[in-house]
Amino acid sequence: MIEHPSPETCDVLIIGGGAAGLTLALRLAGHARVTILSKSSLKLGSTYYAQGGIAAVLDSDDSEQSHVEDTLVAGAGLCHRDVVEFTVGMAGECIAWLVDQGVQFSTNQENPHSTVVGNYHLTQEGGHSHRRVIHAADATGKAVFETLASRVLQHPNINFITNSVAVDLLTATKLGRSGNNACLGAYVLQEDTGKVITVAARFTVLATGGASKVYLYTSNPDGACGDGIAMAWRAGCRVANMEFNQFHPTCLFHARDRTFLISEALRGEGAVLRLPDGSRFMPSYHELAELAPRDIVARAIDAEMKKTGCDCVFLDISHKPADFIKEHFPTIHARCLSLGIDICKEPIPVVPAAHYSCGGVMVDRSGKTDLDNLYAIGETSFTGLHGANRMASNSLLECFVFAFSASQHILARLAATPMPTALPLWDESQVTDSDEDIVIAHNWDEIRRFMWDYVGIVRTTKRLHRAQHRIELLRSEIHEYYSNYRISTPLLELRNLALVAELIINSALSRRESRGLHYCLDFPHRADSAVDTVLAPLNASQS
Repeated sequence: MIEHPSPETCDVLIIGGGAAGLTLALRLAGHARVTILSKSSLKLGSTYYAQGGIAAVLDSDDSEQSHVEDTLVAGAGLCHRDVVEFTVGMAGECIAWLVDQGVQFSTNQENPHSTVVGNYHLTQEGGHSHRRVIHAADATGKAVFETLASRVLQHPNINFITNSVAVDLLTATKLGRSGNNACLGAYVLQEDTGKVITVAARFTVLATGGASKVYLYTSNPDGACGDGIAMAWRAGCRVANMEFNQFHPTCLFHARDRTFLISEALRGEGAVLRLPDGSRFMPSYHELAELAPRDIVARAIDAEMKKTGCDCVFLDISHKPADFIKEHFPTIHARCLSLGIDICKEPIPVVPAAHYSCGGVMVDRSGKTDLDNLYAIGETSFTGLHGANRMASNSLLECFVFAFSASQHILARLAATPMPTALPLWDESQVTDSDEDIVIAHNWDEIRRFMWDYVGIVRTTKRLHRAQHRIELLRSEIHEYYSNYRISTPLLELRNLALVAELIINSALSRRESRGLHYCLDFPHRADSAVDTVLAPLNASQS
């Protein structure tokens, strides 16, 4: 292999342009040259569509200890207490930083007597014992993203590249270099030219989001294919707790919009779940009823749909004043109204949908992975915060907290870390153009369907083995296709999706109990001890 000088270099390459990636870039840019890689347009990541808010103790009647205990309970005994305490303790600093950046959180002018700090309105969501979710109406992610993105785009030290997809990480071991294995950068496919460039970086950060697109029904945008998890695995990093996929209980059920999320904040403000006959059912499943943790609410809805044969259930907030609904949930009200549903007068048809990956690439408190100079932050990572079930609005908080800690760790090592040199260019001399792209679409659809049917909200060992058999065959087909044809974004996403599906299946088969988001009819009880499911690439195919 002939080596050439890399055509692109930067101090820090951040793969992913959501809340975690943007925050990290802004924290680093005063001291480093940063490149952010976004696989599509700036608004197609999960952050932009996040509705609820950010969990933080901002009320004198609340306490960090209460936030910690609520998180531990929601996580079904599998959260790492030290990480939970660290994250909760950093929340106030992160919120102050976001306010300083210019994020316009909802204020409390309509009710001066409700629980607030700094005149910001706080709401309550499932699993929380207090109002501690700061938000921007029902479009918090949009407010955060637009504020941070505007600052990133104006910063002279940040290069923002859109419509480009990371193919794989470059590592010392893959290039046959001696010494400790380390990440040296990445190969990047530029969609506008179809060319693959080599990007060298002192540090590389995976902030690519989760993998919920592995399921047929999901609230996530199309890009949530587990790209960062798959690339890290192929580079030699461990993953953990991949079996814990959170299904949001309330995704809009409508033929014209199958990915629109109905925020948990509606239930926090009094919305109730009803069957088609109008009767409530959550009080018979949990003492917190609609405010029970998400895994419990999702399983309850799934059970009622199977029991009654109904296609969906209904979320009803119509008993609240219309002005209250329109002010607190303008985005949801407008979207539903465009589909002929007036939430001020009638209930919203909803179903559970894959929403969040609680597992991911194993990292320490600085976001550092098993591989030198490689970090993972946000939903891509496994920090130990979420355990077996993420509590509402802890996800955005995790993005900011670990972006903060990763920036500190990277800056402390920046001067002593040399820029990688003489990296190989991408070699496509042995491949041809494909005339069978239908294979990509077919395999994509097949994976998502059998994952929904066999590795969904309720699982059995038999279903998991069926899924395992199918994914082994499909990964073999995909590997052959990848080896013989020029790459494209759909092929790269399919390759990553299939690998992540296999990791989820293998993790689920390893857990012989029911805990949190993993519910198996063959092992319906929780084990006495809580142990993370850790998979290592040395024991599995890395293709």
